[in-house]
Order: sequence, then structure tokens, then C-alpha cells
Amino acid sequence: MNEKTSQTDSKDTNLFSEDALSFTVSESEGGERLDKYVTESIEEGTVSRTMVQDWIKEGAVLVNGRQMKANYKLAVADVVTVIIPEPEEAVIEAQNIPLDVVYEDSDVIVINKPRGMVVHPAPGHYSGTVVNALMYHCKDLSGINGVLRPGIVHRIDKDTSGLIMAAKNDLAHASLAAQLKDHTVTRKYLALVHGSMPHEHGTVDAPIGRDPQDRKLFTVIHKGSKEAVTHFQVAERIGDDFTLLELQLETGRTHQIRVHMKYIGHPLAGDPVYGRNKTIGLKGQALHAAVLGFKHPRTGEYLEFQAPIPADMEHELLILRQR
Repeated sequence: MNEKTSQTDSKDTNLFSEDALSFTVSESEGGERLDKYVTESIEEGTVSRTMVQDWIKEGAVLVNGRQMKANYKLAVADVVTVIIPEPEEAVIEAQNIPLDVVYEDSDVIVINKPRGMVVHPAPGHYSGTVVNALMYHCKDLSGINGVLRPGIVHRIDKDTSGLIMAAKNDLAHASLAAQLKDHTVTRKYLALVHGSMPHEHGTVDAPIGRDPQDRKLFTVIHKGSKEAVTHFQVAERIGDDFTLLELQLETGRTHQIRVHMKYIGHPLAGDPVYGRNKTIGLKGQALHAAVLGFKHPRTGEYLEFQAPIPADMEHELLILRQR
């Protein structure tokens, strides 16, 4: 388990605010660049390295209370403090889009995202996203990720359905991000894959990085990659052509399940990028985030939620079972 900890800094000094996050460098993380460490500590994929480098230049990132350069190599036991800048005035429109809210309190909200909905704004998708809907529904979201991704702690792909959580304040965001970093968040998925899986259960432990042939894609690769571990168990065998799997993520790399399933020769049905497109009637991969569990950021109580398999995916399964 990762030794890094994250919490709101409570020092009584003007140097620190209630929106400061503190991280302690573990033995395995010694030698990392400061900008890389901070980017991954807040949660991979939600804060850009460029944003972190700007924070460092502005003096909002300190190592043992001192300002350092982005390329500073961290030592074991260094304490890195990130003073979250005041969020910019949001330019993303709050939209009255219906949300399937599974759980909500003053710190966190869990929603069941439909297939086809983008999580946060990006070029080509500045409206109709989960963030647009959350901004209308919540009014109060963590500002850690800036204008485009307020409250977003983790994400799932546009055409993946299921459970995601968002933070309503920076304390909650820091706690949930630390749990993700330490692999203590429960994330279970249901996936329909091609072929008959030869084993009832197993683990794919294969590092994932950007595909050198196409930087928009990811692949199993050893150079420039990160650890990626996916556990799987057969939920149902559907003839000789398909298997329904229950998968649990130990790490959370971009496209991890899709890449790992392709790697072991059982790509996701309907996956237009890593699989065989148009083999089923779904628009996009047959992947559903069915279970999400975490410790409440304020009370410490373990919470776990389930989302039933969506109707469109269930319909495809019924068709395949009747063949």
C-alpha cells in the first residue's frame, strides 16, 4: 500500500490556508520530480502537470516549508504542501441536466452516469457533461481541479456507464484522492468480453503507458509506463463467443480495463478503439461501473454503493443468451 498521506493542513499561520494539502514522500517515491509527484498525488488525470507547474512558480507548492523548482528531486520523508489557489470564476455553464443521484451529503455526491455522457468539459464537449449537471445540482464543488473539472476526483469513459463520486469541498477531495492513490477505494465493473475466458478468475498485472505508435491510445508497455493491476472473475459464460466478467481495479490507469482485456486476448465487446467495433448493438464498449466503495472523508465510515446493469447492456445480454 502506498505510504503517502493526505489531509487538510491545520497549522495556525498565514502561510497555510484551510485549502492546503499535505503529502509525505514515501520510500518508494524518493527521487521523483516535484511537479510529477504533486500531479499524481492530487489524483492522476484530474490535475494537469502544467497547472501544477504554474502553482509551483506562484509559490503555492512548498517542500518542507520552502519554495522549490518543478524539477526538484524529492527526498524520502519530505513534506510537500500544496496551497490550493482560489478557483477561477467558472466559465462552464451550469445546466439543468437530470442526474441519477445514488448518495449525497454536504461532502460528497455519488451518481450513476449513463452511457454516452462525458464526465468533464473538454474540446468538443463544453456542455452536457457531468460537471455541467453537477454545477447546477450542487452549487458547491471542490475547486482543486480548477474551472473545467470542479469536484471531479476520478472519471470513467464517455461510453462507460456507472458510479462515480465527486467532492463538494477540498477536504473531501483530498481524502478521496488519497484513498484512490492508496488503492483503498473499491471499484468493481461488469464487462462483456469476446471469447470464452479459460480461467474462472485471475489477475492481469501489466504496466500501462501511452502507445508510442499513437499517443492518443494506451497499451501494455514497460518503458515510460505505470503499474496497472486488474482482477477478474467470470460472472457468466454466454456460449463460446462471449464472457461476462466482474472486474476489480487495484490501480486506476486511463482505459485500464479496456487495455488489459485486449492484452489478454479478450477485448471488450463494442469497444471501437481497443476491440472489435459493431459486434453488438451498444454504442461503445460494454462496460459498467457497478460497485463503488470508500471511507467517508469526514466520518471515516465505509460506504459502498451498487448500480444495476443498465437497460441497454442488459438488452444485449438477453439477445446473446437467446442465440
